[in-house]
Amino acid sequence: MNRPPIPARDIVVVGASTGGVDALRALVAGLPSGFPAAVLIVMHIGSHDSILPALLASTSVLPVRQARHGDLVEAGRVLVAPPDRHLTMAWRGGECRVVLSRSGKENHTRPSIDPLFRSAAAAYGTRAIGVILTGALDDGTAGLAAIKACGGCAVVQDPEEALAADMPASAIDNVAVDHVLRLHEIAPVLVRMADSNVRTGAPAPTPADLPQWVRVENSLAVEGPDMDSMSSIAAPSTFTCPDCHGTLWELKNQTPRRFRCHTGHAYTERTLVALQGDIVEDAIWSAIRALQEKEMLLRQLADEALQDRRIEAAAEYAAQAGQTQHRAEVLRRLMLRQTDEAT
Repeated sequence: MNRPPIPARDIVVVGASTGGVDALRALVAGLPSGFPAAVLIVMHIGSHDSILPALLASTSVLPVRQARHGDLVEAGRVLVAPPDRHLTMAWRGGECRVVLSRSGKENHTRPSIDPLFRSAAAAYGTRAIGVILTGALDDGTAGLAAIKACGGCAVVQDPEEALAADMPASAIDNVAVDHVLRLHEIAPVLVRMADSNVRTGAPAPTPADLPQWVRVENSLAVEGPDMDSMSSIAAPSTFTCPDCHGTLWELKNQTPRRFRCHTGHAYTERTLVALQGDIVEDAIWSAIRALQEKEMLLRQLADEALQDRRIEAAAEYAAQAGQTQHRAEVLRRLMLRQTDEAT
């Protein structure tokens, strides 16, 4: 007989990216039956179909499935963010329920870790536990800071064993982390934390006395643009949004530096630098392609002029084709050198 759902009094939110499948499988494998907290997971999967819930279910004694809008945040169950949706939560009628959203990408990804962590901070306050696992760049750092600002706990995988150390290292550098642990140590610590709350009868979750930036960012993610609210936590910068090309606003007193646009996109400075680099690279490859097409056209014109015995015109076209070929080769060598240096 199916047991009735047990609303969670504790929440564990987990974020992972590069190398995250194996790390998440190891983590959920260590959580016992009857684990007295809900577990919500975001991994960077973009808009692609994902078999992550099935992979996690194969190692977990807890029920695991993809989150659905309106799901009860339930103790002893693992919910995984679906493709192309931010996974968040909110209290409705005395129950905390899942809220899925297609609001703007954060750190150029949807689902993103920061929205989940911020919503957990707001919904569960001191009873929220954030876990950052392996991943590139620094999504999750701001969300983990929100959990700490609301009295929750921060757990981070040891960067030395992470397949991609960036996310754990960023969290350690910018947040007052409670535990830095090897992967096999994380689940036992989560069990002890949750059991301790049960034994001590810690207060049931209530909306925390939220820092303004947490409250406003959660509101922007759910309710959409609000320039008055944005101006209370950020100031216009000189940068533009890589996704929608609107003005980016720099959030005040944030470490690492973070930016938002009025349509909802959000970036850390490291993500913004990486995206600007991608934009420059795309522009250079487009320029190379355009130069190659120009060279082909000029050589065709040179051949036609030569057939018509327009010798001077043919020579001029050929000279222009040679100059265009040289410019394309300069750009190509530049791009290949950058690739070699990065490798």
